Amino acid sequence: MYTPINQWAEDDRPREKFLLKGKSSLSDSELLAILIGSGSRNESAVQLCQRILFSANNNLNQLGKLSIQQLTEFKGIGEAKAISIAAALELGRRRRSEDAITLDKITSSKVVFEIMQPIIGELPHEEFWVLYLNNSNKVIHKSQLSKGGITGTVVDSRIIFKTALEYNATSLILTHNHPSGKLLASDADKEVTKKLKLAGQQMDIFVLDHIIITENGYYSFNDNGIF
Repeated sequence: MYTPINQWAEDDRPREKFLLKGKSSLSDSELLAILIGSGSRNESAVQLCQRILFSANNNLNQLGKLSIQQLTEFKGIGEAKAISIAAALELGRRRRSEDAITLDKITSSKVVFEIMQPIIGELPHEEFWVLYLNNSNKVIHKSQLSKGGITGTVVDSRIIFKTALEYNATSLILTHNHPSGKLLASDADKEVTKKLKLAGQQMDIFVLDHIIITENGYYSFNDNGIF
C-alpha cells in the first residue's frame, strides 16, 4: 500500500533526513526525490526515483545521459521535473570538471593582511570582518560582521559563533580597519578581543588573533603579545 511521504516517520522523509542527519545520509533516490518534490497518486517521490535509477542501472552518469523526453516517459515526471533532474546532474558534471578551490592557509599575520587589505584597507569607514578557519588553519569562510562610521563598528559575538558553528570552524581571526591609518589598538579593540576570546574558549572555537588593517600596514595583537 502506498503511503505518502508526509505520513512517513520524520527520519525517513528526505528533506527532514537531510536536515537531521546530513546530505551524506541520503541515498541517490532520496536526493532525486528532493529535486522532484512529489511522485504520483500510486507512487511516492522516492519510489519513483528508485524506478528511474533502476532503469539507468543505478548509475548517475548513465542517468545524466537520458534526454528530457526519455525522463518524461516515467509516469509522474513532467517536463519541469525532468529539467530539474537534468539540470542537477549537469551541475554535478561541471563540478567534477572544475579544479578544487585552493584555500588560503594562515601561516602568519602578514597572510591575513594580504587577504584583507584589498577588501578593507582603503575604505573611508570602519568594517569588522572575521576569518573562519578549519583545523589546518585554512580559511573556509570570511564575512563582514559590521560596518560603521569612521569612529567604530558594533560587534555581535552571537553572530560570530553561530557562523563558526555553521561552517564547522575550529578557530577564527578577527580583523578590522582603521581609516585614520593609525596602527594602534584602542581600549575598545582590546575589550572586544578579550570578550570574544573568552566566549570562544567556552565553545572550543579559538580566537587566534585580532589584526588591524590600514592602507599600508597592519597591527597584530598576537605578534605584539596582547594575546
